[in-house]
Amino acid sequence: METYNLIIIIMLILAAVVYIALQYFKAGYGFLRDSKWGPAIPNKVGWVIMEAPVFILMCLMYALSDRVANITLIIITLLFLTHYFQRTFIFPFLIRGKGTMPIVIILMGMIFNTVNAYIQGKWLYYLSPESMYTLAWLKTPQFICGTIIFIFGMYVNLHSDYIIRHLRQDGDSGHYIPMGGTFKYVSSANYFGEIMEWVGFAILTWSVAGAVFAIWTCANLVPRANSLYHKYEEEFGEEFTSLHRKRIFPFIY
Repeated sequence: METYNLIIIIMLILAAVVYIALQYFKAGYGFLRDSKWGPAIPNKVGWVIMEAPVFILMCLMYALSDRVANITLIIITLLFLTHYFQRTFIFPFLIRGKGTMPIVIILMGMIFNTVNAYIQGKWLYYLSPESMYTLAWLKTPQFICGTIIFIFGMYVNLHSDYIIRHLRQDGDSGHYIPMGGTFKYVSSANYFGEIMEWVGFAILTWSVAGAVFAIWTCANLVPRANSLYHKYEEEFGEEFTSLHRKRIFPFIY
């Protein structure tokens, strides 16, 4: 438990470092792709390599635990793995075009995903009190509200990704402003959806591990949403600013 708590503390410190660093350095992939980040490989391959560790490790930690028959943990695990199955084995193959992702970004993502899978799995399957995630947990306000927020966030995330994918026709390499859905309110609707997912997960598990994941997601995506907002301003000018969108949180920021 002492080692686990130390990892949690280190992760929180690193989240603060990442948040501050991303105020000055743009994450070099997607619309913000920058050759300064070094060698890159195709997006599709990069996403699979980057996201696979969390899916694989979470499955292993569950399978090797003595709680495999716990119905509540099965449901929580399925919620978690549904996101990562889509992100690892479906999303990459829906990407259009021939974009690339820097290898250094992929490696950093792999490291984070591996550590995150460890802290989530360690808590759920090994450290949480056996009396916590019983069938009664499924009726608690935390689980019900958290699950609703998680599913809402997943819907927003997937719908926003769909809108982004269909901005271009085949062979088109131009940039366009996303329209529709939650993009009516924010310029980074897909990031808003992902944050809502992991805030919901933190609530439905009512755990420090879940909270750390939600904090990390914000530390990574909020600065990136700000960079994207300014990129849209720079490229589209008044066409974009006249939409009066927020960056990532509707009506707030």
